[in-house]
Parts: sequence; C-alpha cells; structure tokens
Amino acid sequence: MNPLLPPLDEIIIGGVAFLIVFGFLWKVLLPKIAKTLADRTDAIEGGLKRAEEAQAEAQAELERYRTQLAEARREAGRLTEDAREQGAVAIAEMRAEGQRIKDEIVTAGHTQIEADRNQAQNALRQDVGKLAVGLASRIVGESLEDEARQRRVVDRFLEELEAKASAGASSEKVR
Repeated sequence: MNPLLPPLDEIIIGGVAFLIVFGFLWKVLLPKIAKTLADRTDAIEGGLKRAEEAQAEAQAELERYRTQLAEARREAGRLTEDAREQGAVAIAEMRAEGQRIKDEIVTAGHTQIEADRNQAQNALRQDVGKLAVGLASRIVGESLEDEARQRRVVDRFLEELEAKASAGASSEKVR
C-alpha cells in the first residue's frame, strides 16, 4: 500500500460525492449566482446610463436656465431703457408744462401791470386835470366848469407835457 494513494472505494465515493455537489452547484447555485451577477451588471450599467441621462438632462436644463437668464437680463435692460426714456419724456413734458405756466403767469402779470398802469394814468390824468382846471380858473379868473372845455384844456396840457418829455428824452439820447 502506498501511503500517498487513497483506497479506491474512497476515490469512487469521493468522485460520486464530488459530482453530486458539482451537479447541485451547476444546476441550482450557478444560475442564481449568474442571475445575481447579471442583475448587478445591469444595475451598474443602468445606473451609469441613468446617471449619464440625468447629467445630459441637467446640462440641458442648465442651458435652458442660462438662456432664460440671458433673456431676463435683456428684458430687464430693455425695461430699464424704456423707463429711462419714459422718465426723460415725463421730465421734458413737465419742463414744457412749467414753461407754459411760467409764460402764462408772466403774461398775466404784464397784462395786470398794463391795466394798473392805465388805471393809474387815467387817475393821474383826472387829478392833474382837476388841478390844472382849478389853477387855470384862478389864473384866468373865470370858471372852467364846463366839462368839455376842461377835457380839451387838460388834454392839450398833457399833450404839451408829453411832447416836451419825448423831446427831452430824444435830445438826451443824441448826446
């Protein structure tokens, strides 16, 4: 007997047991292991594919957001420019309205001044006329109570004064 070689019946029983275990592993466990490995491979490949799809979708969404942001910036710039233009128009309209109101006030002031001047001139004419008639009555010694006569005398007197005043003013301008 060789100590290195086992007995033949053990080799046969061991071989049969090996074939039974191998057959069991081949039929039962190996398909489950293969299925589990295939599922894992699919899960990993599917996960990578889904990750790539998600990344592509995220990139597309990012581009869409960038486009929207650029559009929003352009719109904001346009609105700002429109607001500036409207503000400039409003300021110009307000200035024009202010100028118009100022012109109206100045015109009304000139009209009022002219009316006041005419009123003062008429009142002065009457007062000067009364004084002139009173003085002339005293000098002439007769009554100048006739109103038509008074007006003629006063008008003639005032015309002479105005002529002298305008002649004096023109002679001063010549100097």
